[in-house]
Formats: sequence, structure tokens, C-alpha cells
Amino acid sequence: MGSDIRHSMIILFVIALLAAACGGGAEETTTTTTSTTTTTTTTIAPVDTTEASGAVSGLKGVRGAVVRITSEGSFVDPEEGEVSYSGYGSGFIVDPSGIAVTNNHVVTGAAYLQVYVEGEDEPRNAKILGASECSDLAVIDIDGAGFPYLEWSDDEITAGTEVYAAGFPLGDPEYTLSEGIISKEKADGETRRSSVDSVIEHTAQILPGSSGGPLITSEGRVIGINYQGAQDLNIYRAITRDEAAKVLDDLAAGNDVNSIGVNGTAFVNDEFSGIWISAVKSGSAAASVGIKGGDIITELEGLLLAADGTMSSYCDILRSHDADDQLAIEVLRFDTEEVLEGVLNGDEELTLAFSFAQELGDEVGGGGGVYEYAEVYDDDGILFMMIPTTWADIDGTGWNFEGSIVGNAIIAAPSLDGFYNTWDTPGVFFGASEVLLDETEPGDLLNMWDYSDACVYDGTYDYEDAVYTGAYDLWLDCDGTNTAFVVLEAYPPEEEFVVLIQIQIVSDADLDAFDTILATFDLVSG
Repeated sequence: MGSDIRHSMIILFVIALLAAACGGGAEETTTTTTSTTTTTTTTIAPVDTTEASGAVSGLKGVRGAVVRITSEGSFVDPEEGEVSYSGYGSGFIVDPSGIAVTNNHVVTGAAYLQVYVEGEDEPRNAKILGASECSDLAVIDIDGAGFPYLEWSDDEITAGTEVYAAGFPLGDPEYTLSEGIISKEKADGETRRSSVDSVIEHTAQILPGSSGGPLITSEGRVIGINYQGAQDLNIYRAITRDEAAKVLDDLAAGNDVNSIGVNGTAFVNDEFSGIWISAVKSGSAAASVGIKGGDIITELEGLLLAADGTMSSYCDILRSHDADDQLAIEVLRFDTEEVLEGVLNGDEELTLAFSFAQELGDEVGGGGGVYEYAEVYDDDGILFMMIPTTWADIDGTGWNFEGSIVGNAIIAAPSLDGFYNTWDTPGVFFGASEVLLDETEPGDLLNMWDYSDACVYDGTYDYEDAVYTGAYDLWLDCDGTNTAFVVLEAYPPEEEFVVLIQIQIVSDADLDAFDTILATFDLVSG
């Protein structure tokens, strides 16, 4: 697929995410000034907390209860398609029966988990008991029993307290313990990977692979769960033991909390925002509606997501509903650049949010076979779209408007002469102009074309996709045939230029072609 502006920007973002998401850790964060009020809370304890069952005492014994996790599975990369991967992260055992804590983003969506326990060369299998997307936490059950385990600290969370980050950064099988201090007691908990009241900000280095490992006190007790950081700023973050206490009992009992079953990260750019999905849990609400790795959830219950670059809006919605409530959802799918919509916990999978093939299938065309598609650019390499390979008569010289070139354009058809002069030849015009943006008002371009001498005017309708908004005129029964003609005027978010698309639809295959054109048209640059 072509490397248009919106595609390229997000591919760069996705590459950056993939460098950190599977292992958690090195990523930029924005810090805020927060209150230094401290709270002391006694949090969840393991099921059988006795010295005989292997509770760790002191820093030296911590390594026996910290585990290295590899998650085998796949995700859908927007450019490369489905790709196998082996992610890695850390975790820590909290019960001698093998119950361990880690991050949601380390394990959710994996086909299977392998856990390396201290002193063992061969990995053990583990299953996910429960996960929370909003807390970025998960509880797993490791095969076996009789493990050493960590206990939770009941010390106050105070700036300046000496802490240690334990784990396996970069997937290194060698246990690592890094030293630092709590630099902020209650940092902003609204981040790209979580939405909680507050998190600990500290200086004990974590890197990809450290995610899910414990942040511990000098006594070897857990005060937080590491999940992200910015190495260049020496700022690292951990979910506090108090926040973890709100969900871990439910997770250990086999329940997901504030989750639809995705491994997701919030993002925002100049054009749109949402929750980028790296993997989906089988059997989950997300999987049942057809969400796939590589999708972006752009709206939930009609609310735009991640406009501030955090999980906040997404998690506010989840917390306001029960797990089995029906929720309206909109998804941007990269491999087809389609906007899909549906209902979580409903009976059907996602469908196209707008499709001319669906809207006009009973009124237009008939037959026509199935097209194969190819990329096409204008002569300046500015405009891009996918068109049927049989539409091989192409003019990319520019947008000639009333005798002047006002912008870039692509015109394509099996025969341009037939497209211009008859109603039985399909084809498309796609133009973009800054000049006409200054010389016209919204709706003017639609009003410039009147086909009432040959066609029946069906009406003017609103248009919106993941990037462009505008309106289109629909003309039907042209020249007494089933041919339809559509004129679309649309604008990007900042309205830097105006787009005009005209397409002549003769057959059912042309309807599918129009959907493909609408899913792919864009500017490559400039």
C-alpha cells in the first residue's frame, strides 16, 4: 500500500511502539507537578503467607521470586501484515502456588507463555488468570508449586525513599537489580499504557523487558510494579501497590477488570487518535466483534479516544459500564484503511462504517466481475490511491479547472474518452487544490456540476472517514441506465486544501472500486 502522509506517520509511531511494547520500558513520558501527600495502605497478601512457605526476606532473596517471561504469538503490522513475534518481560511470584504479577502489555494476546524461574534452565508454562488494560496489570499462574514469593510493603510511599527495580531488561536471562529513589510520590497516572489515579515516579533504571518486574524497598518488599520509563530523562514509572490492590484479587480469581481483551496503547497525532492494538485475547469481547492486531479503536460509545495521548477516556468508559454491557465502537483498520463500526458484546462483527457498495447495491450497476487493484500516483508524486488494474488509461498531469491548473489530479478509466463522453465507461477523477480552497466555500464545488439533463438527482449527503469530512452529491439512472455518478467534496482536519472526487459507477465491481478508492486516497506529501 502507498506511503501516504497518514500511513507513514503512524508506521513510524508503530515501529517505536514495537521497540518497547513487548518488553515495556524505554519511552518518553511527560511529567506533571503533583501533590506529595502520602498514604499507607496494607495491600493484598499471598494466599499462604508463612515463613515456611518461602516468603522472601531481604534484597538478596528477591531474585528467587522474580521471573523472566516470554510471550509467543503474533500481531498485525500495518505495513507487513501478520508477523510472528517473541515478546519478553518480567514478573514476580506472590504466592507459593505459582501465582505471579506482571503487566497486561507483557502477556495479553500471546498464544502461549513461557516463564523462566531462578535456578532453572528450562521454562515453565503459565496461563493468564486475569488482566486489566486500564491498570496495565495481569496475574498469571505458573506450572508447579513451592516457589519463593515476595510480600507487599506497607511503608509510606515517600519521595527520596531508596528503591530497587528487579527484572530482566532486554530479555537478558541474567537477573538485574538497579538502584534509585522515589522522585515523585504521586505522578500522573494517565499515560499511554494505563489509567490510574497515580503512579510512582522513580530513578531505578528500567528498560524494555523490565516491565512487570517489582519495584522493591531495601527490605525486599514490593512497593510497585514497573511498566514504563524514559531512559534519556532518567524517569521511570511503577503502578503503586495501592493501585494494584484494587484489582489483583479479582485478577487472581480469574476475572478481567476494565478490559475488552486487547493489548493496546494510546496514541495521538495531527490527524486522529485512538487505542492502537498490538494483539487481541482469544474469546474476548474484542475478538468476538472482529478486532484484530494492527487495528486502532478511534471511538467508543461515540466518544473520540486518546485525544490527550492517554488511556483516560477509554478507561473512563470501561469503568462506567459492566463487562457485558453493549458498547458502540469504531475502528480504523490499516491493512485496508477502512473505518469499521459495530457493538461490543453484540451479535455481529464489525462492518464498514460507510460503503457505497452497501448503500447503493440495489440501485446501481449489476455484474462486472471482480477487480484487482494497483497503486497510482499523479505525475508529481503528490496524490495516491488504489484503482482497478483495468483502469489503465491514466492522466496525472494536473487539475485543469476552467483553463487553469489549480492543483494536482489523477484521472483513470479503461478509456478516458469513454469516461468523459459516455455513461457506460467507469472511471475516477481525484484532485486536490489549495487554490480552490481560497476561492470557494464548502459546497461550491458540488454546485458546479449539474447532471440533471441525463441523471436523476438523489440528494446531497454528509461524508466522513478517518481523515476527511465533507459531502457528496449522488446522481442515479444516468442516460436511462443503472449508471450512477458521485461528486465528493472533502477536507482534511486542518482544511489546508480541498479534495474533489468524481466517479462513474457502471457495475457492482465499480461500487467495490469506489470503496477501495475512498479507503486509500490521500496526499503523499506537500
